[in-house]
Amino acid sequence: MRIIFMGTPDIAVTSLGELISQGHDIVAVYCQPPRPAGRGKNLTNTPVHQFALDMGLEVYTPLNFKDAADIEVFKSHEGDIAVVVAYGLLLPKAILEAPEHGCLNLHASLLPRWRGAAPIQRAIMAGDSHTGLMVMQMDEGLDTGNICLIETIAITPNMTAGELHDIMAPLGANLLARAISAVGWGGHSEVVQAVEGVTYAKKIEKSEAKIDWQLPAKQLHNHIRGLSPFPGAWCEFEKDGKISRIKILQTELVSATGAAGQLLDDELTVACSDGALKIKRLQRAGKGVSNVADFQRGYFIGKDEFFA
Repeated sequence: MRIIFMGTPDIAVTSLGELISQGHDIVAVYCQPPRPAGRGKNLTNTPVHQFALDMGLEVYTPLNFKDAADIEVFKSHEGDIAVVVAYGLLLPKAILEAPEHGCLNLHASLLPRWRGAAPIQRAIMAGDSHTGLMVMQMDEGLDTGNICLIETIAITPNMTAGELHDIMAPLGANLLARAISAVGWGGHSEVVQAVEGVTYAKKIEKSEAKIDWQLPAKQLHNHIRGLSPFPGAWCEFEKDGKISRIKILQTELVSATGAAGQLLDDELTVACSDGALKIKRLQRAGKGVSNVADFQRGYFIGKDEFFA
């Protein structure tokens, strides 16, 4: 099939690669424009953008589709179908209707739960025990289209957003490829999406990453693993008159008590308002990610000190 691929982050790269390997004709790739990144704030291509260039594909990066010229360019590709994986823009009716078979979207949740920008992170932060992937026929709403295929995934108690992402990437690519094959053979079916149980996975804000040790341990555990590895939940610690920001990337729930933020031992077990967390992986600003033993050798934090 002649496919217009629309996606931006790493998870979309896996799907694009799968479609290429299956012999589909990728006539155009759309993704978010390059944006400043890194210490030098240099313009950096998104993962899909760079992968597409490496594969010799035509890449388009409109800010939106409000310009009629961008819509005409999209139509000129004469795609049989458009495929959307975490693209980052709501598509207008003119774009949705341009390809012969419309637009299919791969979404990383069990809709209608977690419509929106950050379904992987929000599912874990909420303590969900399972999530999934869905391929839907897009309409003008935010993740409101009819469902074509579903894959359910268990979320284990210590799973991080990064680990869930890595599980979803190949499963989603396979699910999407199956859906496109069904469309091509005229054998796909659709189910109207439920109207009950709607929740929204709003974009992760930087302000959410600060750890509040006054919260219960289980809530904080979910919060930390939902933000791991990016942007990373963080707290602060003062040592020798200097305040360091420390990202907490992996924790384990333990039965212990103390004042909120108090270190209960030399192995970085931290008390919360209810229960405690044993830190497993962390990162001090400007340093690499490490386990507790390595961290303590280079920057020791002792029992009865406090995280802020």
